[in-house]
Amino acid sequence: MAVLVCEGKKMTEIKIRRGEPVEKSLRRLKKVLGRERLFEELRKRRHYEKPSKVLRAKSKTARFNEMLRRRYADM
Repeated sequence: MAVLVCEGKKMTEIKIRRGEPVEKSLRRLKKVLGRERLFEELRKRRHYEKPSKVLRAKSKTARFNEMLRRRYADM
């Protein structure tokens, strides 16, 4: 696997091995992109989200994680 840089942006590259089916190399590419959380980022950027909503969601998850941490702290 190599990382290409194009116009200041990183691009992931997968080398297709000799005799390897294209479907298998696509599966490898999807696995690498999944590890880089590219699909998650694309889903997040599909629609614009106001900064206030981003902060609200972030604090909501922080409150939830804190509640779980307190609930299971003595186990």
